[in-house]
Amino acid sequence: MTLATHHHLFIAADGTSAAAVPGQRTLLLLHGTGGDENSLLKLGRMLDGQANLLAVRGNVMEGPMPRFFRRLGEGVFDVPDMIARAHALADWLDAAQKQYAIETASLVAVGYSNGANIAAAMMYLRPRVFQHAVLLRAMSVFRTREHPAPAADLSRTRVLLASGRRDPITPASDAMALAASLRERGASVEMNLDDGDHALTQEAVAAARTFVAASGAERSGA
Repeated sequence: MTLATHHHLFIAADGTSAAAVPGQRTLLLLHGTGGDENSLLKLGRMLDGQANLLAVRGNVMEGPMPRFFRRLGEGVFDVPDMIARAHALADWLDAAQKQYAIETASLVAVGYSNGANIAAAMMYLRPRVFQHAVLLRAMSVFRTREHPAPAADLSRTRVLLASGRRDPITPASDAMALAASLRERGASVEMNLDDGDHALTQEAVAAARTFVAASGAERSGA
């Protein structure tokens, strides 16, 4: 696996190094439909101004819009494609961690919409790829009898789900179903519900910032 399969940006915490600055967390930034590797950089800095940033562009095109996996319609996933691309992105991430000297314990996935959904799929399929995840406006990724959620061991995984009560694209009820599924597999899941729609609110960002800061406290043993 080479890094050429996904356009990406790596920005070290000190802004100059070619590898992750030791002692600083790394945020894996996964954009929503139509975004790219630049889309969540500002959010990443809002969540942790001292973090290394690894921002990835999805390599599936829906018209002019990059995504991380195909869909058959609004909210209707091409599940076999999602599974294949989740494994491929996990392999890519493994190569990126070696290239940039990123420790798994320091890694926090931050996904928005389609990016949150591919992060959720990676957790089910490759449970050890990261141990902390912020899923912003996510939905259930395995929801049919034909493609049930895998029986993953997520006992070492912490997740924040931030959803909007008025979100017509990724309904809060769907996110709560995802939370229940993750908890059934042992994950520690925090649920933040705000009065927003699919766009991020200040409340969602604040909840994500608190969650990310707590992941640092866990690493230091505080």
